Formats: sequence, C-alpha cells, structure tokens
Amino acid sequence: MATGTETPILSVIIPCYNERATVAELLRRVRAVPISKEVIVVDDQSTDGSWDIVERIAAEWPGLRHIRQPVNMGKGAALRKGIELAVGDIVLIQDADLEYEPSEYPVLVQPILDGDADVVFGSRFEGYPRRVMLYWHTLGNKFLTFLSNATTNLNLTDMETCYKVFRRDVIQSIPLKSNRFGFEPEVTAKVARRGYRVYEVPISYHGRDYWEGKKINWKDGVSAIWTILKYGLFPSSSDEPLGYRTLVRMGKLKRYNQWVWESIKSHVGDRVLEVGAGIGNMTRLLYGRSQVVATDVETPYVDILRNKFRRRPGIDVEWLDLSDDRCLSLARYDFDSAVCLNVLEHIDDDTGALRRLHGLLQDGGTLAIYVPADPSLFGSMDTSVGHYRRYSKDDLVAKIEKAGFVVDRVFYQNRLGRLGWWFNARVLRREHMPSGQSRLFDMLVPMLRRIESTPPSNGLSLIVLAHKAPGAEAARSREEALADAAR
Repeated sequence: MATGTETPILSVIIPCYNERATVAELLRRVRAVPISKEVIVVDDQSTDGSWDIVERIAAEWPGLRHIRQPVNMGKGAALRKGIELAVGDIVLIQDADLEYEPSEYPVLVQPILDGDADVVFGSRFEGYPRRVMLYWHTLGNKFLTFLSNATTNLNLTDMETCYKVFRRDVIQSIPLKSNRFGFEPEVTAKVARRGYRVYEVPISYHGRDYWEGKKINWKDGVSAIWTILKYGLFPSSSDEPLGYRTLVRMGKLKRYNQWVWESIKSHVGDRVLEVGAGIGNMTRLLYGRSQVVATDVETPYVDILRNKFRRRPGIDVEWLDLSDDRCLSLARYDFDSAVCLNVLEHIDDDTGALRRLHGLLQDGGTLAIYVPADPSLFGSMDTSVGHYRRYSKDDLVAKIEKAGFVVDRVFYQNRLGRLGWWFNARVLRREHMPSGQSRLFDMLVPMLRRIESTPPSNGLSLIVLAHKAPGAEAARSREEALADAAR
C-alpha cells in the first residue's frame, strides 16, 4: 500500500450502491493485492447500510477514500467522480460485488507497466474459471460487443466488462458524460477514436443472479445500443476539446496541408524537429527523412503520435515544452532543421521559445515558422483555440532575429482567407470555422494557389524561413545548450 506522500501505482475506483452483502469482503480482497494503491469507493446514496460498512473499514485503512454522491446518479456518474479524484499512475475500475477477482490486478496492469498498452480490458469470455449461467445475458453482452466493434473498428471480445484499466493521464483527459451503464460503450468509443493502444487479457468471472443483487437489465441493454450508436457513429462536437476537434478538421484539408508543406519544404532538412505536431497532420508529409522527431506539449497528443507512428522507422515522438529550458535536452538529436507550424502564437513567451529553438539546432540549421498574421484580425476564433496573438511581419522578423537567426525569406499566404476569418471571428464571433466552409475552402485551394502565384502583400498566415548562422558565437550557443541539457 502507498505510504506518506508516495504516489501509488494504482487507483482502484469502486462505485457502490446497496452492496452490503459483498462490499466488506471485496475490500478485504482488494487490500490484499500486493500493489501500491489507493482505493476510492464512491457511494451512490446506498440505502441498505453499505455506507456504514465502508466507513468503518475506512476508519482503519488510510489508503481508502470514501465519497458519497449528493443524490443517486448511477454507476457512470460515480466512476466519473472517482476518476476525477484519482492520483495513481494507473486507474482500474472495480465493481463492489464479487463477480471479479482482485487477485488478477497484476495481470491487468502488466501491459501498461510494460509500456505496451494505454488501456486494458479484462475479457470474461477468454478466461477461466467462469461461472456458467444466464445464456441470454451472455448473448446480449456479445451482441453489444459486436455492435461496438462495428462502430469503433476494435476487435474486443468483451466490451461490457467491468475490468477496464487506464493510464491515469489517458482516462482523465477523456470527457465522459454517461451517468449509468452507458459508461462502458462511451469510454470504449472515445478510447478508440483517439487511437489509444488497447490490450485485452483473460480474466475469471463469477457471475451472480438477480436475487444476489445484479442490477443491469434489458432497459440498460437498450440504452447501451443507443450509446454505442451515439458515440460510435454520431459523435457530438462537444465530445472532445475544441483544440482536438480543430486538429481533426485540419487533418482532412489535404490540399491546404499540401500548400503549407510546399511553402516550407525548401527549408526542411534530413534531421527534423517538428514542434507542436498535434495528431500528426504534417508529420505524414515529413515521413521519409532519416530522422523526424514529432513533439507536442499536450500528453494526449504525444500518446496519439506514438500510437500512430510507432511502426514507422525514422520517426520518434517526444514531449516538448518550448517554455521550459529542459527542452534543450533534445539537442542530442543533432537537428539540421526545425518546423514550427501554428505553434508560436500559443506560447506566452514566444521570444524565449525562439531562443530555445536556436539552441536546439546545429550550426547552419534551418527554421520554418508558420503563424497567423495581422493583429487586426484577432477575434473569437483566436481566443477559443488559445492564441495569445497574431503577428505583423516586422514584429515576427524582429523576434526571430533577436533569438539569433538570420531571416532568409518572409511572406504572406492565403490572402482571400482573410475575409472568411474576419467574417466568422469578428462579425459572427464564432469559436471555430464551420466544417462546411473548411471543406469548401480546401476544394478551392488549387484556384487560390494560382491567384497567389506571386506572394501577396497580406494574408491570413505569415511564413518565415530562417537559419542559424554558423560561427564562433553560434558554436558557443550550442555548447551552452548542451551543457544546460546535461545539467
């Protein structure tokens, strides 16, 4: 068990509603598992004395936290509360009955500890011993798993299993809404959509009958079907943060991404640092160089990048924060170029970020910067995605030169896009560009490129191509960066 201020390996979340017959024995078994852990029991307004039983156990078990919901809200709501409070590296869901065996925790967490998985499902249909009973209940579970797999493209054998295990940063980053048993298909759909690595391990199962306290019924089955369709086929725009939805939408703009790429590729070398890679929209265009290091400051995006490119030779994924000097440790990759697309405007201290980019590059290394242009266009869409600013040409060039770079070329792009941005952000005050407008814009990119065959005098975006000048001063700067990283 965790002691003092030590961070536990495991957070066990136990939703509890009227389980007085089993909860004490269940907690005894959980406590006996030899893993550093905290246990969070979320009582959903039990009326049978379950609360008092757990309170007595919590009084002599420092590793047990006991939370009571203000009103009866359902299993999903109890799980959301427990997940919010969890501090362990790994979060495991455990029912308060005795259908599942806590002694199997080591098997469930091992794929995550080994670095192979982000999420683990325990399959009742692949493991033994398994109590034989309730054929129609089993058939219903298999049908729901089939329907879930058809909408998520996973090949699970048991979507409805209680035993779901997550890296804590994964599950705490997923916005969940279901209050009842819809938690299972909802979390499965959202895990699949983000591309997390899901493993399945066999577990034993000791099912109980309804007279023993089983609560799920046919109404929950109908609700599960609706939840599967809702989150699998018709996900809401509010299911994910706006920044993530924007990246997904941008990933579909193939012509636009190609336009951006062709504007900067002359300044991209063979050992590339990609700053703010997001979900890998531009990383795919960099593939084929001898070394690409895709980075992001947001852990969910780092996870997505690792899962997407883990089998691609020459692509490494790293966490990087240009606001922190510790990022200079990545100088060990000996980068000959850096690509920083739609990133600088998200950083409060952009001058410091440019200085760190200078330290990360080898002498003569090139830099491609792509940012939103024209401070007069700053509006609601900038605010909603976390922009601190839009740039004028003179201001951006001055900051890049102050950081030690030599500017080779600076130009605007997408002159006609200014009108759409101004209308949506300044007049309609929207938080994001409507998807229909984005798709139309992407269709028109070939025409826009012909119009802008000569770089325009203004545009929606600003591109700067620069390099780190070689020489004694540059060499000294690089040595200092490597020394800082070593410290």
